[in-house]
Amino acid sequence: MSAQAQLFKDAQWQAWADSGKLAELERAATARQAAQADDEQAAVALALVAMDNGETKRLEAALQPVQACVERKPDSAACAYALGSLQGMQAMRGGMMTAIRLSGSIKTQLQRAVELDPLLFEAREALLQFYLMAPGVAGGSVSKARELAAAAQARQPEHAKLLRASIAGQEDKPAETERELASVRPGADLGLQSALREAWFALGSQYFSLKQLPNAKRVFEQMQRDYPGWAAGFYGAGRVLTEMGQADEAIQNLELARKLDGADKLPVDHRLGLALLAKGDKPQARLALQRFVSSAKHPNPRNLEDAKKKLAELG
Repeated sequence: MSAQAQLFKDAQWQAWADSGKLAELERAATARQAAQADDEQAAVALALVAMDNGETKRLEAALQPVQACVERKPDSAACAYALGSLQGMQAMRGGMMTAIRLSGSIKTQLQRAVELDPLLFEAREALLQFYLMAPGVAGGSVSKARELAAAAQARQPEHAKLLRASIAGQEDKPAETERELASVRPGADLGLQSALREAWFALGSQYFSLKQLPNAKRVFEQMQRDYPGWAAGFYGAGRVLTEMGQADEAIQNLELARKLDGADKLPVDHRLGLALLAKGDKPQARLALQRFVSSAKHPNPRNLEDAKKKLAELG
């Protein structure tokens, strides 16, 4: 079994984070922050919630308490991780100049977090993603990513497999990614289970983007068996089936995805609208697309733009 540091000292908070119950985590953290404005764990928890939500205002609101935490507690791996991760999201959303401006701080904070607590997988994973995604002039380096993954092998061998899978994915080697993921044994580690589930979804999406539709379909169907209560496998299969011209099966998958955990993080109604259009059911397609456009949360602005375009075409 891999060793694993916990992001939160409170076992209940950690359980909420691991199981994706961030509404409960947010309520508890907000209450604690109201009682003690400089509480370290509350600042980290609200940063985690803001990153999951993705709204610019929430990210900005979460930033100041975490920055204060880093200044007040320079030995806190959790605060360094939260600050580096928040700045990473700002960099991705703010354009090239913002990314260049923040890259040094992002790298410094994430490296510091890993140094302070080498078993904090969230920090190691975030630093690895920085190395893979940042350009070389900003500190990106595939060789450093490999070194980071190798350093986890002795004490966190199952986590190391996920890190190697991420590197293979970045290098467009999905078969290698799949071999690594298939070998992971998460046991009872909820955090590792969650990371593995996300990695399988990323792999299925990569197969889809590479037009390897049978492989994508196979991965998403395996996700349905392994994670039947989560929307991602059914959503992914719906996309693939739409692309393969199997509109009825796609609609069935997407309708089921709408009812499952994690559906709010995915543009399910957008894809459902497209599947219904492929079937020729314009009235139901219009309803699905209108539902998507009027929803409070849109994971990707391009989905929203496309949905509005399709609605305009429907008249």
